[in-house]
Amino acid sequence: MLVWLMAALGLVILLLAGDMLVRGAVNLALRIGIPALLVSLTIVAFGTSAPELLISLKAAAQEKPGLALGNVVGSNTANVLLVLGLPAILATMRTAGHDTRKSYVVMLGASFIFVLLAFRGFTHLDGLILLTMLALILFDQGREAMRHRSEANGAAIDEEDLEGADPKMPGWKIGLYLLLGLAGLPLGASLLVDSASEIARDYGISETVIGLTLVALGTSLPELATTVMAALRRQADVALGNVIGSNLFNLLAIIGITTIFAPIPVDMPELAFDFAVMLGASLLLIPFVFFARDIGRLWGIVLTALYGLYIVLVLT
Repeated sequence: MLVWLMAALGLVILLLAGDMLVRGAVNLALRIGIPALLVSLTIVAFGTSAPELLISLKAAAQEKPGLALGNVVGSNTANVLLVLGLPAILATMRTAGHDTRKSYVVMLGASFIFVLLAFRGFTHLDGLILLTMLALILFDQGREAMRHRSEANGAAIDEEDLEGADPKMPGWKIGLYLLLGLAGLPLGASLLVDSASEIARDYGISETVIGLTLVALGTSLPELATTVMAALRRQADVALGNVIGSNLFNLLAIIGITTIFAPIPVDMPELAFDFAVMLGASLLLIPFVFFARDIGRLWGIVLTALYGLYIVLVLT
């Protein structure tokens, strides 16, 4: 029982520290004059993925590659099936008026490249490839955002619309957020990774399975909370875009950065099914992205049920 409580405590610390780091970094960047647009494309995107990144780095450093890789693959599957499925049961997400085709195609391409690289294990070179892809995508997003801004007669992102932004936040509070975030992330990651490894040993299952289920589900909670609120507010573009962006960062940034520090060997026979499910889940988004289908209650039930079936199959 204690090990489960420690895992839960590690997860809570991770999520809170990640949120504090985002708030502190965003407000510091705005305070020293970095444009809000650049902050939204970089600091917010990286900051919200900080818990997953710290878990993967910690797991790789402790020579537990299955946990690091399972965290990313499991999170991407959970993002599509659960993070979109569960909110759709509560309220239909109308995607017909929102164009996410380009970002979706990029995510799908990154997913296939990720799986191809996994066949021989992730080396330092693979990490550079993934990070180069991320840099090119961020550059393209920045250029497109600037073009839209120009077409909108110079309208810029409102600083108050940025996640965690508070123009009135005092300097001492910014420093406190940064300090707590930077201290809390490695502490939470250490607690969660160590507890997850102990749970795997106690139940006689692999660390990869724990990464695919417990750790992946836990680190997907912020996306789930964001998507539930977006669905209830009828902001389907936010919901779908949040999932696509999160999956893209998981593949390119988290594994890319982790592999720079330590190569990640891949047990393909053990993970082949999970890679296939991740790709299959991504392909399920085609009707919503290209054919203007709303994600209604029936689809929500189907997606959520598929995730439940996947968890059962992984655990058994």
